[in-house]
Amino acid sequence: MNNFRHLLKAAGGHPPIGTWITSASPIVAEAVGHAGFDWGLVDMAHAPLDYMDLVHLLQAIGNTKMTPVVRVPANEPVAVQRVLDAGAQTLLFPLVESAADARRAVAATRHAPQGVRSMATLSRATRYGAAAGTPAPVGVIVELETPKALSQLEEVVQVDGVDAIFIGPADLSAQLGHAGHTMHPEVMRLMGDAAQRCRHAGIPVGTVGATPDVVTQFRAMGFSFVAVASDLALLMRGAQAVVQSLRTPDGELHVHSLSAGTRTESSAA
Repeated sequence: MNNFRHLLKAAGGHPPIGTWITSASPIVAEAVGHAGFDWGLVDMAHAPLDYMDLVHLLQAIGNTKMTPVVRVPANEPVAVQRVLDAGAQTLLFPLVESAADARRAVAATRHAPQGVRSMATLSRATRYGAAAGTPAPVGVIVELETPKALSQLEEVVQVDGVDAIFIGPADLSAQLGHAGHTMHPEVMRLMGDAAQRCRHAGIPVGTVGATPDVVTQFRAMGFSFVAVASDLALLMRGAQAVVQSLRTPDGELHVHSLSAGTRTESSAA
C-alpha cells in the first residue's frame, strides 16, 4: 500500500500532523522528520527546488519516520514523471479546478494503458532497476484553492485515482478578497463546508494552518490530515522569540550569568 494512504487509514480519530518543507535544505528536512511529524510537504511550487534538490530531500526524509508528500510545480506530465522518477510516491497537485484537471493529474501518475506516464527502468523510483515486481502505487492528492474549485468538489472526488482532497486556505482567502486573512469568517465557512462534503463523500480531506490553535480548529471542522506552518516559519518563530526575550524596549541586549548577574551591552563596554 502507498505509505500516505496507510498513514491515513491507520490514523483512526487522530488526524496525521505534518508541516511544509520550504527551506530546500536536506538537513532541515531531516531534522523536522526527527521532530515527530507524521508527514511533510516538500513544496516544488514555491520553494527554490530543482529535481536533484528533490532527490536529496527525499533521501534525507527517508532517514526518518516522516512520510513525504511532494507538491509538483505544475499539473503537467513531464514535470510529474520527473518528480516520480526522483522517488516521490505521493503527489499534491496545486490549482485543480475541475474533474478534468483531476483526471489529467491521475493520468500523469499512471503508465499506459491507464495513463500517460513514460517508462523509466533505471530511476530512483525503480531502485535503479533493482526493484522487483509491481511498482508501489502512487498517491494522488488534489488541491482545491478557489471558490470555483470548491463548487466542483463532488465531481472531483468521483475521479478514479484521487486519494484525498486538500483545501488551500491562502489562495482561497485571496480569491475571496481577503488576502492574508485565512481565518476570515467567509474563508472558514467555505473550508468547514468543504470538509463536511468530503467526509460525506468518504474521501480524506486536509489543509494547513499557521499555528497549532488554527490547526485545532481545522481538526474540529472534520479535516482528516493537517499541517502546521513550515520549517522556515517554525525556525523564524523560534529565532525571533529568542531575540525578543533578550532585548529590552530600548534595544539594549541583556545578558545574564550566575557569576556576573545581569549586564547590558552599554554597561559591559
